[in-house]
Amino acid sequence: MSNANNVSGKSSGLSLDAKRWIYIGISLVTMILIKNVSFPASFTTINGAELTAAGQEALAVLVFALLLWITEAIPFHFTGLLAMALMALFGVDSFGSIVKTGFGNVNVIFFIGVFILSAFINKSGLGKRLVNMCLSVTGNSTKYVLLGFLVVGVLLSMWISNMAVAAMLMPLAKALLDEEGVKPLESNFGKALLMSVAWGSLIGGFGTPAGNGPNPLAIGFMKDLAGVDVSFLDWMKYGIPVSIVLIPIAWGLLLLMFKPEMKYLKKSNEEIKEEFKNQPKLSRDEKVTLVIFVLTVVIWVFSSQLSDLLGIDIPISLPVVLTTMFFFFPGISETKYKAIEKEMSWSSIILVLSGVSIGTVLYQTGVANWIALGLLGNIGGMSPVLMVFIVVLSISLMNITLSSATVSASIVIPIIIELAASLGIPALGIAFPAALASSLAFILITSTPTNVIAYSAGYFSIKDFAKAGVPMTVVSCVVVAGIMYGVGLLTGLY
Repeated sequence: MSNANNVSGKSSGLSLDAKRWIYIGISLVTMILIKNVSFPASFTTINGAELTAAGQEALAVLVFALLLWITEAIPFHFTGLLAMALMALFGVDSFGSIVKTGFGNVNVIFFIGVFILSAFINKSGLGKRLVNMCLSVTGNSTKYVLLGFLVVGVLLSMWISNMAVAAMLMPLAKALLDEEGVKPLESNFGKALLMSVAWGSLIGGFGTPAGNGPNPLAIGFMKDLAGVDVSFLDWMKYGIPVSIVLIPIAWGLLLLMFKPEMKYLKKSNEEIKEEFKNQPKLSRDEKVTLVIFVLTVVIWVFSSQLSDLLGIDIPISLPVVLTTMFFFFPGISETKYKAIEKEMSWSSIILVLSGVSIGTVLYQTGVANWIALGLLGNIGGMSPVLMVFIVVLSISLMNITLSSATVSASIVIPIIIELAASLGIPALGIAFPAALASSLAFILITSTPTNVIAYSAGYFSIKDFAKAGVPMTVVSCVVVAGIMYGVGLLTGLY
């Protein structure tokens, strides 16, 4: 049977991958033709039903998907995801709306893309190579490896979405731990390292307006509701010191709560340097994974510019879904989907979506508004520093219940601005710390998808995260309040 197949393959002169690329080419050409052809009115209007311009583009994508489904040129389930991304790129509808109709929440798609990218980074060997690069800087001391991941997370998260940073660092941390052979849920070093992935991403969110999703939302509220303009530099005056101060605090807390069971990695510093120098050349799969990884990061970084250029909304989920689909095109990667499927943490997706669902219900039923006013309704007579501390602590508590920093910010900041006006105090004085506090999500894993990404690696439990997160939250509230008040005194805010 095998020989017969070989003879058939030779006689046709085309490999299976080549045939699949031909099918993909035919599908693309057909889609482009349908998208751009000018149909006569007799075709576009049938019994009063009109084929609009957007409808024609949707039809083009549908035919493209149908051809790929029929020919099985790429795995059929990824054809559907690719079609959704193309509809968004063509401007048929926003990606969030397209996803919502079928999946209910865009985070489902984001996690699918992240888990695929993470799995390929590990399977290809690229994760190990990047870990070697990191270790060549930090050395083999476990405490400095931990600090290295924290610092990199903070620096990246100031400019890229928290979730995107966690998605980049999680597979590298997991690759390092897999190589060390430490046991998930048992290794203190494993717990601390994966938590540093989440914490570094969250801490970096304080630094700039680009650092966290609610930051620009808060700036918009302060301008529209209070008439206060907060520039990028204005934000950094407060945010950067907070991020810098929290790095050693987070490092110290992780070492205190989860003291690594070993001081050094198995390899000596000399072995690490030698291995880094003598690494083999990049394999084909590593090159493919690196290109797709870098492309994803570039689109994440320049998503706002690309959004303006293309005239479409580019949420964080769209780039990673679009780029990771290339892995499954014929001949691109030697790693097949069945191997990747085992790496998909569906339990993490269920966890974050259940949290979002609960938070949404709390918002819709008015419970969130009731909590916000209950926590913040009596801050008028307090000293400025205590008032700021109460605001920051209240927002961090709301992050626990709402499972969304954006929802917390959208509810609380308008309330705070209104309170400031009624109490006769500067809106910026309490709205700004409220905006900064939206990054305080150190207690519950479900408070933000950033935490779920780190949790999905399987090295720490929900209890472990809360154990370290409670003192980190309290200390962070003190730091944010202290720095807000200190810098505010210098700038004349208080």
